[in-house]
Amino acid sequence: MTARRSLVRRATAVAAAATAAVVLAACGGTGDSPAGHQGHDKAAPTASASAEKGGHNAADVSFATGMIPHHRQAVQMAELATSRTRSAEVEKLAGQIKKAQDPEIKKLSGWLTSWGEQVPEEHGDMEHAGHSMGSMAGMMAPEEMDALKKASGKAFDTAFLTMMVKHHEGAVEMAKTEQADGRYRPARDMAGDIVSSQSAEIARMNKLLGKG
Repeated sequence: MTARRSLVRRATAVAAAATAAVVLAACGGTGDSPAGHQGHDKAAPTASASAEKGGHNAADVSFATGMIPHHRQAVQMAELATSRTRSAEVEKLAGQIKKAQDPEIKKLSGWLTSWGEQVPEEHGDMEHAGHSMGSMAGMMAPEEMDALKKASGKAFDTAFLTMMVKHHEGAVEMAKTEQADGRYRPARDMAGDIVSSQSAEIARMNKLLGKG
């Protein structure tokens, strides 16, 4: 009888332990499931945001590839102004152009590298870049750059402003194409900045030319 009671007690204990394990597992599953779900929800927006930022298309590559030599030529033109202009306004404008576009060249180059694309070669003299770029997007032809280098004083200021208006108009056109067709958000943001800042500079240069 004693042995029988012992077996009953042992069986009861085992059943109780099994029941407790089931309850704990159920509780653990209920607790873990929302937590795991919440963790997934938290990670999802980050992954989505990363994908949206990281994704790029052919329009983004074209924008970066074209804007790099375009900016380089504008910077070279701006650097010429420091020794050739007699206008404080032109000198100030040239300084602002260089300050804005130098960092953008580095950023555009970094994007192309990260995408596994080739960064356009840097010509020691951007005058020669006109041969490959032609008149696309407002790029100056070699003879135009040569004429600008030979000018000084008021003649330089007039040539510089006239050419830079054309150059900026080309950049704005390229930037608007990126806004319409690009996918990479940082590139589209840069395009928006270019449209805004260079449109304002076009108006400012036209005013200095007496056209505003």
